[in-house]
Amino acid sequence: MRANFVEALIAVLAGNAVYFLLLPYLPVAARHVVFRYDLGLVVDFWFCLVAFGIVKTVTRWRERRRTSSGVRSQNK
Repeated sequence: MRANFVEALIAVLAGNAVYFLLLPYLPVAARHVVFRYDLGLVVDFWFCLVAFGIVKTVTRWRERRRTSSGVRSQNK
């Protein structure tokens, strides 16, 4: 459970970092306005979702590499 929390935290921080770095280059409609539900919020969520997918993929690749090299995982 701790690993899932860390993965999700990394994904949210990375997704938001990328979103805010690209914010000046995004169309006005894709920019989030604070305390509003708008398209910018959806775009921000999408960046976090993509980051979560990348984190999970990397985690699985590392797990496969460990398993194939003969080292067993203890956090399943």
